[in-house]
Amino acid sequence: MSTTTFTTRPELVGGFGMAAASHWIAAQCAMAMLERGGNAFDAAAAAGFVLQVVEPHQNGLGGEAPMVLYSAAEDAVLVVDGQGPAPEAATAERFAELGHGLVPGTGLLAACVPGGFGSWMLLLERFGTMSLREILEPAIGYAEGGWPVLASLAAVLGAVSAEMTPSWPTSAEIWLAGGVPPAGSRLKNPQLAATYRRLVTSAEAAGAAREAQLEAARRAFYEGFVAEAVDAFCTGSALLGGEDLSRWRASLEEPVRLAFGDFEICKTGPWGQGPVFLQQLSLLAGFDLASLGAGSPDLVHVVTECCKLAFADREAYYGDPRMVEVPLGELLSPSYAATRRALVGETANSDLRPGSPGGRSPRLPGRILARQAPAGEEGRSTPGGDLDPRLGPPPGSWRETRGDTCHLDVADRFGNLISATPSGGWLQSSPAVPGLGFCLGTRAQMFWLEAGLPASLAPGKRPRTTLSPGLALRDGRPYLAFGTPGGDQQDQWTLLAFLNHCVFGMDLQASIDAPSWHSNHVPSSFFPREAHPNQLVVEDRLGDGTISSLRRRGHDVVVAGPWLLGRTTAVARSSDGFLRAAADPRAMQAYAAGR
Repeated sequence: MSTTTFTTRPELVGGFGMAAASHWIAAQCAMAMLERGGNAFDAAAAAGFVLQVVEPHQNGLGGEAPMVLYSAAEDAVLVVDGQGPAPEAATAERFAELGHGLVPGTGLLAACVPGGFGSWMLLLERFGTMSLREILEPAIGYAEGGWPVLASLAAVLGAVSAEMTPSWPTSAEIWLAGGVPPAGSRLKNPQLAATYRRLVTSAEAAGAAREAQLEAARRAFYEGFVAEAVDAFCTGSALLGGEDLSRWRASLEEPVRLAFGDFEICKTGPWGQGPVFLQQLSLLAGFDLASLGAGSPDLVHVVTECCKLAFADREAYYGDPRMVEVPLGELLSPSYAATRRALVGETANSDLRPGSPGGRSPRLPGRILARQAPAGEEGRSTPGGDLDPRLGPPPGSWRETRGDTCHLDVADRFGNLISATPSGGWLQSSPAVPGLGFCLGTRAQMFWLEAGLPASLAPGKRPRTTLSPGLALRDGRPYLAFGTPGGDQQDQWTLLAFLNHCVFGMDLQASIDAPSWHSNHVPSSFFPREAHPNQLVVEDRLGDGTISSLRRRGHDVVVAGPWLLGRTTAVARSSDGFLRAAADPRAMQAYAAGR
């Protein structure tokens, strides 16, 4: 599949929504798998691998891919743990020896075990129907034959080109071989194509059984040639090694659930920020939202203040539940929500106010308690002297070119739903592994190096990621898969779309298109962990009256353009049997497909 198709706006194809940045390659790929007889899980995996090729500044083969799914065959909602853990050599003491007060946001030191590939293999083995060759065929075709460069990719490469060429030559030879590619030009990644082909070859050497092939491909990645190349590249400088890859395996988990009206929403565990979506709903359940009116100043104020309370709890209590106790039962209980809800006043509160679920005392990082938004120098690693440039960012671009994320939702005629959020392995954040055509991730920047916190760094621990796919049941039946790119904003932007649809009765597309906003009150999950207390970013489409009212209530309002905040998509299976999908026209960086 080496042909490319272009579009400049969201399209409706066959009655199912599709959106992409300047084309709909990924959604087209998902539809192709569904048309060939594959199910939603086959389609999601094929599209996920294509995204690694065509949006390498947003995700990659070295990144992660958390998922929430409904399997019609098993009549069950499950979470695929798509987040790899910290290496065994990653300790706070080691970072202190290297002079870091924070885990850097760029370079090999921030690498965790790549979780995406193993997660896609688990998904396909347990729920898919197609062979690995069929799944990887589109990605191989685009990597070998080329794809049209997105304007955002061209901008990122332009921003880092001067530093990438001398500092990260393995990256420059892939993405800058002919200089900075203009938007719309053809770009190829033959190294990545060769990696995919070797994985297919390894799979098919295991025999004709599909499950055996998928397991053989997983072993080739985590124990074979990929792990060997990663180990050789990281040895002597980075903390990640081949043994870290070999000891990890993706797993299935039960989702965290919350009832809200006729709906039950399912999210990942607190190794992700997903439960903060549920905490916000639990708080909002005590307000008569419908009477406030969609987009009204009253609604924006109440949603924002509840958001600040829920996200403060995220900072104080969330972490990998395999290694720390997270009091989810108390955090999501009606009694706790009632206590917290009483803190919502008529004006904006500028404090960071975690609660005390079950009588616990909250523990926040010292940097937050001191209200010190890091200036960047203590945690920053800049190539210089005899420091290996692979360990730090290209000078001058370490902050401005932070990577983003992709999201995709797929439904099928068999009754399956999946929400997946591939991210990490950004080309601007870590050098490419020689010969493999992809970069490692930098998700370890979401750990704190201070001891005793739920999200403190520890070997084998999952970082508290921002990635937050979602799925909702309605009257007990699978109804909606949804999500967005956007870091800390993911569980804010999707919350607004969910409320618009499920409370205010808007259709899916109108729910996503409605004016959006988000709070920057809580410290960022990304290096250098900056915070902007009381800051509320709103689209100007909310209107001058609403914006003025929010300022009078004490919100530090930053007005953004009319279509800038969000990249939400959703697919729904209605009781009438129809599949419906919607995709955000803002950045056109998330994908919805169904058949």
